[in-house]
Amino acid sequence: MTPLNFVAARLNLPHKELEKTIGLLSEGATIPFIARYRKEVTGNLDEVEIDNIDKLLKTYHELEKRKATILKAIEEQNALSDSLKKQIENASDLVQLEDLYLPYKKKRKTKADAARELGLEPLAKILMAQNSGKAEEAAARFVKGEVKNTYEALEGAKNIIAEWINENQVVRHKLRQLYARTAEITSKVVKSKEKTTEAQKFSQYFDWSESVKKIPSHRFLAIHRAQEEGLVRIKVDVDKQKAHQIISEIILKRNGYSSVISEAIEDAYKRLLKPSFSTEFLNEAKLKADEEAITVFASNLEQLLMAPPLGSKRILALDPGFKSGCKLVCLDENGKLLHNTNIYPHPPQNKSAEAVQTIKSLTEKYKIGAISIGNGTASRETEQLVKSISFEKDVPVFVVNEAGASVYSASKVAREEFPDDDITVRGAVSIGRRLSDPLAELVKIDPKAIGVGQYQHEVDQGKLKEKLDTVVMLCVNRIGVNINTASKELLSYVSGVGPTIASNIIDYRNKNSGIGNRKELLKIPRLGPKVFEQSAGFLRIKTGDNVLDATGVHPESYDIVKKMAQTNNLKISELAGNKEVLQKLQLSAYVSAEAGLPTLKDIVKELEKPGLDPRSEISQFEFDPSVKTFQDLREGMKLPGLVNNITNFGCFVDIGIKESGLIHISKLANAYVSDVNSVVKLNQEVMVTIISLDEERKRIQLSLID
Repeated sequence: MTPLNFVAARLNLPHKELEKTIGLLSEGATIPFIARYRKEVTGNLDEVEIDNIDKLLKTYHELEKRKATILKAIEEQNALSDSLKKQIENASDLVQLEDLYLPYKKKRKTKADAARELGLEPLAKILMAQNSGKAEEAAARFVKGEVKNTYEALEGAKNIIAEWINENQVVRHKLRQLYARTAEITSKVVKSKEKTTEAQKFSQYFDWSESVKKIPSHRFLAIHRAQEEGLVRIKVDVDKQKAHQIISEIILKRNGYSSVISEAIEDAYKRLLKPSFSTEFLNEAKLKADEEAITVFASNLEQLLMAPPLGSKRILALDPGFKSGCKLVCLDENGKLLHNTNIYPHPPQNKSAEAVQTIKSLTEKYKIGAISIGNGTASRETEQLVKSISFEKDVPVFVVNEAGASVYSASKVAREEFPDDDITVRGAVSIGRRLSDPLAELVKIDPKAIGVGQYQHEVDQGKLKEKLDTVVMLCVNRIGVNINTASKELLSYVSGVGPTIASNIIDYRNKNSGIGNRKELLKIPRLGPKVFEQSAGFLRIKTGDNVLDATGVHPESYDIVKKMAQTNNLKISELAGNKEVLQKLQLSAYVSAEAGLPTLKDIVKELEKPGLDPRSEISQFEFDPSVKTFQDLREGMKLPGLVNNITNFGCFVDIGIKESGLIHISKLANAYVSDVNSVVKLNQEVMVTIISLDEERKRIQLSLID
């Protein structure tokens, strides 16, 4: 089986484009580069489609690696027939492959192995042939040595037959179909833990049963967590009679020894098949739940990373607090720290007048263009204080989500950036930078610490990291990176770059007072032609002498733009931004073997608004000023809020207090909703109605339905 055949069988895509895309990926081209600059080659496949191809290629190579291991293991046992070898080579998934390997897999000594050592395999073959005769008479010939009687002989033979039934390919295939259709997952409370506080959080799963194929990912992960904490026991099972019937129809011939074979069938199912399939389907359910949860997390992360930036403005940032005061920092247009201090406007110090004067004077001194306030403790009180100040000019005030700021402030990245400042300063800087450019700041933080996931600590951590890294990479390259101001972390996610070359870029720009044009990239150590091809279009130079260096136009297409400009008697700098001329271009005149219409349309789009950030513009938002704590809430109240987390079962909304409220999926719209993201997005402004309050557990139920 070739990689092309494997991928093509799972994706409904044209073979020609699929083969070329696989070729590009195999040569080391990145997903952003292929999606952006090789549209003619791929048939205009988007990032998601190319990512799916990439994942299937990895699955294919893992499968082939496993096949090689299995073939070698069976060959070493001198048991590899031509027929078995062909079956293994043609296996299309791991389940099928492992079933083929099962009879040859090295395992602990089994009951069947012990019976074989007693010389009972010939008896098992006689019984399995199911010709007429009495079992005791057949067994009597094998009563010798350590086999004391016919009972022991038959028990040993049944153990061998049970193992044969367990390894029977048809039996396993038919039973797997039964489990796929009808398996139920059940959970029972561990009685000794039933009254504990930890267990009460999972009380609804103390006696729970649900179809494995229908259970939502969030519910499975909750039950799985409860089992991991030793609070419940879970299992997967099907109707025993149906399972026995399936096996009997395959194994029983109805001629002879049927009672012995029936007992072996019952033993095979109870002792071998049932535990095997229970584990297999639990693992499959976990895998499916992980995939769904990771997809939700990835979608949330993408929306968060693509949140609107304020842009290059001087920012005064406040990390609010009561007893310890508010940490205040002033940042320049590039996020560089200019000043830091503490103010104490809230109880117990109550130095509000002094705090107001400090904020006002620093705003004027450092020509502050906006104020950023973290949404943690004392956020609403700090926001109210700042908005009461009469500045000389209008200074917009924003409340930003500070989730993960404390993680950044204690990180190695933050210590390297601010070696002489403590964690409170670093945390406030992060709050300010999140306003100017959320993406540039959030790439420095482990995505799991950002607080937009669904059971992210329960899922496969390797797959989670791989998916989230892909999301970050796609977002970074979709926006583009200012090579002269970007951090090492941000540069590392640029197509083809990575941490080592990112460090080399920073060293080079520091030694040479910046990078003046894209050609200069080739002077950077280890940034050779291949890396240049992959990265150049995503690395932007805002202050260079070539306007194209600030756009997403790849250097390989500069000659096309030059030809467009010359055709219209213009310089390239005069063509860029000239929408009237660009819209009149006859693109067919510029089509070549290297650049077709998709690429030409992308070039024109970039030239119409050179260097434009694809993210939307930021807007100010105000919570209800009368609501500051849970005690201010009442059922029936309508409040403005911001969606701050999305799950499969609904979304959470920040309404301006410590606790977020939940809009269950059933309360998102008057119509049936299957996908929460089809109704709301992260950071979306919504008007919600409080439908219930649980003060003891601090739970708020909200609705978008009037």
